[in-house]
Amino acid sequence: MEYKTDQNEAVTDTRGIQLSTRRTWLADAVELLSSMRFAISLLTLIAIASVIGTVLKQNEPMPNYVNQFGPFWFEIFNRFSLYTVYSAWWFLLIMGFLVLSTSLCLIRNTPKMLKDMRSWREHVREQSLRNFGHKAEWHSTVTRSSLLAAIGHHLNRTGYQWKTVDKDGATLLVAKKGAGNKWGYIFAHAAIVIICVGGLIDSDLPIRFQMWFMGKVPFDGNGIIAKIPQQHRLPLSNPAFRGNTMIPEGASSNTAIIPQQTGVLIQDLPFTIRLKKFTIDFYSSGMPKLFASDVEVTDHETGKMFSSTIKVNQPLIYKGIAVYQSSFEDGGSRLQLAGYPMRGNSLQTFPLKAEVGGSTPLAAMAGDNEYTIEWSGFRPFNVENMARNGSDVRAVDANKTFNEKFSADLNRHLGSAAKNANNKDLKNVGPSVQYKLRDKTGQAREFNNYMQPVLVDGDYMFLAGTRDSPADSFRYLRIPADDNDSVVEWMRLRAAMSDPLLREQAATRYARRALPASMANAQQLQSQLAESARKSLTIFAGDHQQAGFVAISRFLEQIPAAEQGKAADVFMKILNGSLWDLWMLAREKEQLPPLELTEKHAHFLQLATTAMSDAFFYGAPVYLQLRQFEEVKASVLQVTRSPGKNVVYLGCLFLVLGVFAMFYIRERRCWIWLKDDGAGTAILMALSSQRKTLDFEKEFTQLSTELTHIAQSGAAS
Repeated sequence: MEYKTDQNEAVTDTRGIQLSTRRTWLADAVELLSSMRFAISLLTLIAIASVIGTVLKQNEPMPNYVNQFGPFWFEIFNRFSLYTVYSAWWFLLIMGFLVLSTSLCLIRNTPKMLKDMRSWREHVREQSLRNFGHKAEWHSTVTRSSLLAAIGHHLNRTGYQWKTVDKDGATLLVAKKGAGNKWGYIFAHAAIVIICVGGLIDSDLPIRFQMWFMGKVPFDGNGIIAKIPQQHRLPLSNPAFRGNTMIPEGASSNTAIIPQQTGVLIQDLPFTIRLKKFTIDFYSSGMPKLFASDVEVTDHETGKMFSSTIKVNQPLIYKGIAVYQSSFEDGGSRLQLAGYPMRGNSLQTFPLKAEVGGSTPLAAMAGDNEYTIEWSGFRPFNVENMARNGSDVRAVDANKTFNEKFSADLNRHLGSAAKNANNKDLKNVGPSVQYKLRDKTGQAREFNNYMQPVLVDGDYMFLAGTRDSPADSFRYLRIPADDNDSVVEWMRLRAAMSDPLLREQAATRYARRALPASMANAQQLQSQLAESARKSLTIFAGDHQQAGFVAISRFLEQIPAAEQGKAADVFMKILNGSLWDLWMLAREKEQLPPLELTEKHAHFLQLATTAMSDAFFYGAPVYLQLRQFEEVKASVLQVTRSPGKNVVYLGCLFLVLGVFAMFYIRERRCWIWLKDDGAGTAILMALSSQRKTLDFEKEFTQLSTELTHIAQSGAAS
């Protein structure tokens, strides 16, 4: 801004520095860079970029963006580096130009402001004062010298500084108050420069310089960190970085991982961190309350060792490097599982031992395909919002994903844990295991199975989640828990459904049970009903194309529309009845006693039927149930060196001081012209301020009243 003194009013000038040079392009460039309009334009661009960086998740794996936006928009957004906005070259360039532009504005305006603060503006005439909007005149019989003393004493009491100037046979008293208001503009503009410089220091700029000029390249392979070549490692002298390190209990780390678009960079640390113990405290609802890592630090240079506890918002700071508690992961928990076939008529289970982070080969139950299980995660507790409010929790469906609300609850925990500490709907539903099933072609599908049955809509279900891509939400197959809180009865019924011989026997038994032999034509009717029951079971059992309720729907579409409702009714009655006999035959085959047909068992059969229909879309040859586990925790620590942090704090202090000065310090200037007129003294007063507010109007009225009293009495009130 530029300040003029015409009638002592401030005039804004948005032009920049005017150079006297024959090179027009240079003069225009300097004028543009140092102008207020250019700085405001840059601030607007930074604000827009910050909105993009806030709305669009940053530094996610590239496949996530491809799945979210599609190949076309992914490529366009990638060209503009929208996935790493704050480290994009154009964002850093804008920041650099903003620093340059604001610095030039300061260089241009600060001397003028300081000069204006020191100036008394005593070069005014009597006629100029009469042109002010806020002026007043009096006549006093008191002598000029007495009035000067009284007025000066009053101005001192009200906080004004003043001086007198003799001119044109009169005395001009010049007073000013709140001249420090100009510091607000200086501090506020300086704060922008300081904060931007601090941000640039802590940005990816130092790492980018090393990649541009020192041959550093991201590492995009697999291997032991200690053996990764030097071109992928950043030195101890790296001035600024922000990375993560995951340390299992009992293990140690002396490096941090800095993710990049095409891989990772390894940042060597001047010390080694060993995790002795990771502690999690919980609220009564089961939500995590506290994460804490008990660590032992060893200095590489001196060999010094010391212990410390790192908590959320309580970092460890050593040698200019801050280590924050970020989150926690599994550190290689050891699991024992039971595998249940999901194809064919076998009920034989098999044991599995696994370690999170490892893989286990698995021979498929059908065909010649070979599978590998990649154990990706284990959670000893899962706090979920199980209040469904009457909404349906869908199982796996061919055309419709799981109820989004439920899958979001199962996969997301947002916000502070403390705000949900007393939420009665939050329940700890027990451990879960997450893994990928990869076939020999490299295609993988991800699964998430809960160890214990979960109460859903009043029924206890074993939830078996599945999804095709990490960008998707899990869809859950709901397997009903039997009388022993296990999946055994459902698995028995599933295996029986895949056995054509058992289906034939179940259809015959159902027909005999539904039509007693005492009926007329009983044998013929039983034969017809048995054939209908066999066909119903066969359609429901399905083939490789379709099964379950989808197959039934396709079958009913062949019937005239007017009769479909009645046919569906009959079909489902026959199916439900024959399924009971199929279940009992499966139990007899294993020499188990038959169950009593109660409402509870009938309801279980209904749920089991729905689960068998949904199981066709489960997409796995086996169902793996967690039986036992030995948890190994791992702490995820964020390691940062941010020398620009203190610079940003200084800039924030300047910004607070600047805003306070601009908004709460008002500059006022007062001129009082005293001139002898033969009968006493003529007094002319003018008051000016940069901002005409109600407070200024009130102050002018009050000062006029007080000076009127002084003019009449010759003494300060």
